[in-house]
Amino acid sequence: MSTVQTKRIRTATCWLALLCLVFPMFGSYFFDDIFSSLSQLFSAPEQLELGWNQKDYGFYASGYSVLCVFGGLIICGILLDIYGVRIVGSIFVSMMILGAALIWFALQHGFSPSVSVKIAFAGKMLFGLGSEIAGVAVTRSIAKWFKGRNMALAMGLHLAIARLGTAAALIISPMLLATKLSGEMYSLTETARPALTGLMLLLAGGILWAIFVAMDLRFDRTMQISTDRGEIKEEDKFRFSDIIKVLRNPRFIMIALLCVFFYCCIISFKKFGTAILIPRFEMDVDSAKWMLSLIPFFTVVFTPLFGAFVDKVGKATRWMLVGAGLVFLSHLIILLAPQGEPFYGYLAISLLGIGYSLVPSAMWPSVAKIIPEKNLGTAYSLLYWIQNIGLMLIPILVGNILDKAATAMIGAKNAEYIFVILGIISIIVSVLLIRSSRKHPELHLDEPVK
Repeated sequence: MSTVQTKRIRTATCWLALLCLVFPMFGSYFFDDIFSSLSQLFSAPEQLELGWNQKDYGFYASGYSVLCVFGGLIICGILLDIYGVRIVGSIFVSMMILGAALIWFALQHGFSPSVSVKIAFAGKMLFGLGSEIAGVAVTRSIAKWFKGRNMALAMGLHLAIARLGTAAALIISPMLLATKLSGEMYSLTETARPALTGLMLLLAGGILWAIFVAMDLRFDRTMQISTDRGEIKEEDKFRFSDIIKVLRNPRFIMIALLCVFFYCCIISFKKFGTAILIPRFEMDVDSAKWMLSLIPFFTVVFTPLFGAFVDKVGKATRWMLVGAGLVFLSHLIILLAPQGEPFYGYLAISLLGIGYSLVPSAMWPSVAKIIPEKNLGTAYSLLYWIQNIGLMLIPILVGNILDKAATAMIGAKNAEYIFVILGIISIIVSVLLIRSSRKHPELHLDEPVK
């Protein structure tokens, strides 16, 4: 076999490995957003045999981040460094599937609302930690397989396909539930149908992950890569003092604050998207789901483009400010736009999608400029940990606001005040980051990639 043929086979094998890696993440994003375009249902718990209200739904949604916040994300990230992606990744892909199965069981079995929401919350905790660590394992695996190849393209495709899982959930979940007339009841089977669909996708993803594990083991044998963790260089070993070093970096703290406030403006909003958009713009469920799905569709298109743009022109901190400003403007439009005018909803969500594409394109690469390479794993784990604190608390707050409001319209506006405030804080932090970059040009935060 010629060298060219061998190279082609290896390239094809890499892309096959990528397919096996990204599908579990597609399923994860899908399952996480199975109720995002159905959140308005919880405003009328009397029509749900499940019996959940907005407060219950907010409590359930917050479960994703609980184990991540209380040490799980950092501890499991360390385990990933010690034992590798095949062992630890397999454990957490399995945990993700187990958590999803527990949620489906809680929705389907006919428990009282107070019992079902607690069981679903426990499932969401397992699913959330499994998803986060599985995502880290997938990212590290892509970096390994595509080293010296099309790594940026592979990473971009991974993110794009994963976010298509969100778009699919926003569009498909309402299709799985027949529209009910006033007074008609949604059965447990109907309510659980989106969860069952997501669970099937996750099971398929688990099978593909198992195929990848076999491919990865063969890859190591072919490349003669040792799996003995004891061969790690002394200077590259994890130390708990690394956490302190990262947390003492003021630029890291600014990026972490931007991360948590900015992502809460989008991810937490998305959980209650239809419950806010429907009363504000007097839309039906079908129109609201398509409006909300613009968020992932915009990110799929614009995130790789903005990433290349930031690499070329630099000015990363300025683009973070622009993105934060767009998200703030988006929520301000949703809050203040004329009642019942869908045009303003489409405008706001479009701005939100663009901002959601711009900030991550500038923010995540900036971490590598302010943190030494050997501490990057610790830094990213800490960022995810801090982000999950907000993602745990904000859904509980918004769920309570929507549940206590006299009308759906009042609840939607009151919830938007939270997101507007978060947007203002994001802008303030972005400005502070720009000032810090100007004072420390040696960090090269705003320089293009040479």
